[in-house]
Amino acid sequence: MQKNQLSFKETFFIGLMIFSLFFGAGNLIFPAELGQEAGQNVWQAMAGFLITGIGLPTLGLVSIAFVSKKGQTEDIATAVHPVFASILTCMTYLAIGPFFAGPRTGLVSYEIAVVPFLPAENQRLFLFLFTLVFFGVVYYLALYPNQFVNRFGKLITPFLLTILGVFIITNLLFPIDHLQAPQAKYAHLPFATGVKAGYLTMDTIVSIIFATIIINATKNMGIHSQKETRKIILKSGLVAATCLGLIYLGIAYIGASSASLGQTGGAAILSGIAHHYFGPFGNVLFGVVVLLACLPTGAGLLSSCSWYFNRMFPNISYQRFLLIFTIFSAAVANVGLDQLIKISIPVLNFVYPIIIVLILFGFLNHLVPLKQGNYVGAVIFTAFISLNDALQAVNANWQYFDGSSLPLASLGFGWLVPAIIGTLLGGGAGFVLQKIVRKLKLV
Repeated sequence: MQKNQLSFKETFFIGLMIFSLFFGAGNLIFPAELGQEAGQNVWQAMAGFLITGIGLPTLGLVSIAFVSKKGQTEDIATAVHPVFASILTCMTYLAIGPFFAGPRTGLVSYEIAVVPFLPAENQRLFLFLFTLVFFGVVYYLALYPNQFVNRFGKLITPFLLTILGVFIITNLLFPIDHLQAPQAKYAHLPFATGVKAGYLTMDTIVSIIFATIIINATKNMGIHSQKETRKIILKSGLVAATCLGLIYLGIAYIGASSASLGQTGGAAILSGIAHHYFGPFGNVLFGVVVLLACLPTGAGLLSSCSWYFNRMFPNISYQRFLLIFTIFSAAVANVGLDQLIKISIPVLNFVYPIIIVLILFGFLNHLVPLKQGNYVGAVIFTAFISLNDALQAVNANWQYFDGSSLPLASLGFGWLVPAIIGTLLGGGAGFVLQKIVRKLKLV
């Protein structure tokens, strides 16, 4: 049934679904680590974290709706070249899906939510049994993507937010300790360090993948107008961003006010906090939080990846791709995650800046019409910098120049100024080539 618009309630639940897709174990752990290290400077650091950890991913969601009429991820890159768009999108889906984040959702869930309750022996057997159950549930959830709003937005997210709210409110009412002195770079550059911490979550890449889920969800709810889809994504994105922001701030404060527990690392900090307030039951609650955070993220990633490759190869069904990617993720979680991380991290380091540039171009193009030369120049110059970062992630000796001297390199944005230069030079070169072609035609 076609609709002209969705109700506030329907849009709100889409926003909660978006929250559950984004909020994986890493999003739970990063703010806690930041809070502990930032200490008294936690709010300045979180101001930077929210800009890149929420602002950029929200732009990524909206960009697909603005650029693509059909909600296809590669549309943000087709202005460079269709072949380039397909290659970039394939690399992104595989790296962020079954090659990295998919298996990690299962392994992190096991290590944080299950291992503390198990004996030390037979760990590999327990991991195998857990991944069978975990990825079996992921497969079942991803098998019905049209139910994501109901299952994630209406069931899992409210329950998850309730448990997290109990942890945060308890800590606010009964803080364990005063905020400690900031550590490392948080002592001198809290805002800038927070910006980099949010950037390194790499949620912006995930956003363009999850945008397809949201657009498909609106279609399933009867919305086919691109204009109305944009409005829904904007509104639901704000709901998700608000929830993420409140939870991030609360978790960061937990980390900042619990240094006296002596825990290091986000998982240990939150586990220690849960045990401090609620005893062994608190550890069970924390384990439930991790599972509820990882299951929707895993299902969203593998569903998006399966949807994309089914569209590329329609002879192979969505269900078949999903089964392949789920089995692959489960196997990797058991035997080879470290090696795949070594492969995936350089790939992500390479594509991440390129994707951010293309997202920004999607908005800029509505204000200042851009030519193909602008896109090509920006991508080439950005890729030159990001490839260097990717090589360095493989081996520190493989970098072909020291990128630390570039403007904004300390924030992880060393590619930004070269991207601007590439945009201008690419536009100029395209203009000159166009003039030459016209003259040759006249001759």
